Amino acid sequence: MKKIGFLSFGHWANHPSYRVRSASDTLLQSIDLAVAAEETGIDGAYFRVHHYAQQLASPFPLLSAIGAKTSRIEIGTAVIDMRYENPLYMVEDAGAADLISRGRLQLGVSRGSPEQVIDGWRYFGYEPNDGEDDVAMGRRKTLEFLDKLKGVGFAQPNPNPMFPNPPGLLRLEPYSEGLRERIWWGAASNATAVWAAEHGMNLQSSTLKEDESGKPFHVQQAEQIRLYKEAWKKAGHRREPRVSVSRSVFAIVNDMDRYYFGQEAERSDHVGFIEKNKRAIFGRSYAAEPERLIKELAKDEAIQEADTLLLTVPNTLGVDYNVHVLKSVLEYVAPELGWR
Repeated sequence: MKKIGFLSFGHWANHPSYRVRSASDTLLQSIDLAVAAEETGIDGAYFRVHHYAQQLASPFPLLSAIGAKTSRIEIGTAVIDMRYENPLYMVEDAGAADLISRGRLQLGVSRGSPEQVIDGWRYFGYEPNDGEDDVAMGRRKTLEFLDKLKGVGFAQPNPNPMFPNPPGLLRLEPYSEGLRERIWWGAASNATAVWAAEHGMNLQSSTLKEDESGKPFHVQQAEQIRLYKEAWKKAGHRREPRVSVSRSVFAIVNDMDRYYFGQEAERSDHVGFIEKNKRAIFGRSYAAEPERLIKELAKDEAIQEADTLLLTVPNTLGVDYNVHVLKSVLEYVAPELGWR
């Protein structure tokens, strides 16, 4: 059994073929898709965060709105770039969103990916400390966020406050118990997956990772997950960790599916370079008639290692078509693979 969620990048553009022409369209359709996905039996609604782009950027208003209009589905991110965040303010936003959703928030965070703007976090007012680079800054902010999520008082109270204070040092409010255990780290390398395990975060692994062995993508990703699980066990955490992988999966069951995704059927992994000439391997898309799709997905080692599968959706094609995409996977694929 696996939890199955969707992952939306929230693109929009004033383009004739798009059903999503504006930021308003993206936000409102994201809410509608989450509501409809919950009705189909999907387990999670996750959203990517990109700054300076015509994509979703500020997650907490959206997550709160979805939390208020749904009752069961998990809601989360994959991922928030911590280089852009104020960890304490983020604790308050996350606590509020989690309380609105009654404990369904699943926050994916990370150092982040290449952005639209060079050192875009500088425009947000953030600079690395002496001796830090932006990678270290993102991790430092993550650890501060995790620490403050514990709900332990740290701030000296004013002796003459506007309102009475409880005794002792003050914590950030609103505090949502249990949220600390629902933070995920988006890892692109084996080392960062181990780092996430050591710090008690769940693991998110996407459709790309650093090419560390030259092996097929799903094999490298499965090895990453196994290293994470070993590090988690070695760290002595008391709870069981969760692991998600992202995939583009399209069951071709009608002519429209074939029109949109028929050309993806023969695609394979490919290797490229991301920032600082870092070699990365990008996982293939899966698009085929259900019988073939089932056989191909059964060979994906990383999916077998994960407890959660996030299906990337083409949000620009509109809510109705994306619901069809999700329902097709649930109906034709998931049962045959033992995911349902």
